[in-house]
Amino acid sequence: MSLHSASPSQGPIKTIVFSQWTGMLNLVEQCFDENDIEFRRLDGTMSLAARDRAVKEFSNDPDVEVMLMSLKAGNLGLNMVAACHVILLDLWWNPTTEDQAIDRAHRIGQTRPVTVTRITIKDTIEDKILTLQEEKRKMAASAFGEDHGGSSATRLTVDDLKYLFMV
Repeated sequence: MSLHSASPSQGPIKTIVFSQWTGMLNLVEQCFDENDIEFRRLDGTMSLAARDRAVKEFSNDPDVEVMLMSLKAGNLGLNMVAACHVILLDLWWNPTTEDQAIDRAHRIGQTRPVTVTRITIKDTIEDKILTLQEEKRKMAASAFGEDHGGSSATRLTVDDLKYLFMV
């Protein structure tokens, strides 16, 4: 079974699926196994050697279409330009964490546009998280156009929590 069609000039179309919960990755993994979808996984429980092997196989094996990745394990230092689709299964209140994860596919060497999909459910806390993320992005952008380590734009405040939980 194939998730995507291959492009002869660009190579196979690959996807990174992020979740902050390994339990969610387990559910997706089970579905992929049942449907014969070739994937690799990267999460914080894996050894460095296993992580390296998973990344190399995802990047180099045209049959491996998907990388399941925990948000925190995959947010820094990886080059995943084999992927041109990024799916975020659940949202994190801090947009910088998500942006760093998405940037794995936006590295030097990427030759295709990267599509990002955030899975949300209308009228849930996720809608509020999206709004909160936008506000944090605006605050960060107004502070010299970048985050200067530890500014209020990157921390969840009491007011943010009150907004999220309607307190």
